[in-house]
Amino acid sequence: MNKRLTFSCSFVLFFSLFTCSLFGQVQDSIPSEREIDIDSMIIDTTVVDTVVIRKTQKRIKFVPRGVNLMNPVISFKRTKALNKKPNRFRVPSFWTNINKLGANFNEVAFVNWNAGGNNSIAALGNARFERNYKFRYIQWDNYMEMRYGLNVQDEQKLRKTDDALRFSSTFGFQRDTISNWYYSAKANFNTQFSNGYKYPDRSTPISRFMAPGYSFLGAGTSYITKDQKFNLYISPITQKATFVLDEELANKGAFGVKKAVLDADGNVIEEGEKVFLEFGFLVTNKYETEIYKNMNLKHRLSLYTDYLQKFGNIDVDWELNFDLKVNKYVVTSIGTHIIYDDDILFDEKKDADGKITDSGVPRLQFKQLLGVGVSYAF
Repeated sequence: MNKRLTFSCSFVLFFSLFTCSLFGQVQDSIPSEREIDIDSMIIDTTVVDTVVIRKTQKRIKFVPRGVNLMNPVISFKRTKALNKKPNRFRVPSFWTNINKLGANFNEVAFVNWNAGGNNSIAALGNARFERNYKFRYIQWDNYMEMRYGLNVQDEQKLRKTDDALRFSSTFGFQRDTISNWYYSAKANFNTQFSNGYKYPDRSTPISRFMAPGYSFLGAGTSYITKDQKFNLYISPITQKATFVLDEELANKGAFGVKKAVLDADGNVIEEGEKVFLEFGFLVTNKYETEIYKNMNLKHRLSLYTDYLQKFGNIDVDWELNFDLKVNKYVVTSIGTHIIYDDDILFDEKKDADGKITDSGVPRLQFKQLLGVGVSYAF
């Protein structure tokens, strides 16, 4: 009986040891030689007993002399400042600005000059400002120009040689970025700063501020090149307004407005109108190019005809200028300006009593300019 008990206990103990040894081999985390990649084991694997340790940081292969990895310190003692200021980042703008100020001078002086002549000094100031916006299908151009010139000679009072205030705004929309054609709307405004006289008469002004003043408002199409040097605007729908805000000039019917109604004694029964409206067809063109080195050409043309009154009679306003640059600031200017307007009359005739017998006829107006001056752009 004891032998049987002893044999049973021995069998159970042997079976338990065999089972533990079997499960111990299955649960062991140490891979066999066939399962271990030899290269990875050599480079980044360390086997310690039954634990596998993976290294994530590579060892430093080259350490320069003088480097203290335990206590790094950054020093600026040996750094040098930049020769130029660093370019700060700026948000791209779709606006382009042009600002130009200029002045032309002309002077003649004589001392004991046998051929004779009068001392004279002439000065002409001008300013030009542009604010243009261009982004994808939209283009908006804004332009303003101011000019004023004076001349003084011996034994003569100060005289005006040039006077202009001009503003223009054009909005265009294109269907694609390949074509140069735009659907456009345009607004123009022209007038002058001070009184104009037919010298030597200074008592009766023939023009004043907003007498006349011209405004154009219409819609059409524009052809604008990518460099914006060429601009052609065609508008079959344009309203032209002529303003004569001076009462005396309005009563005379100057610049096309309806003149006042007078009685037999010349008294005003009904004052003249101060606004004259027209509706017609407008074509404008601007072109700038460099003909030769430091020689630029500027051309501006405006053609207008009225549908309702005298259709086919064209009002012309044409400027042609050449700018010859001596250097960055000195410029020589040569220019011409031609105007023809059927509403501006000349050679008015009066009888002995001062009554107007003939209101006059329209004539071609021409102006020529030559000057040397300074120009500053900013």
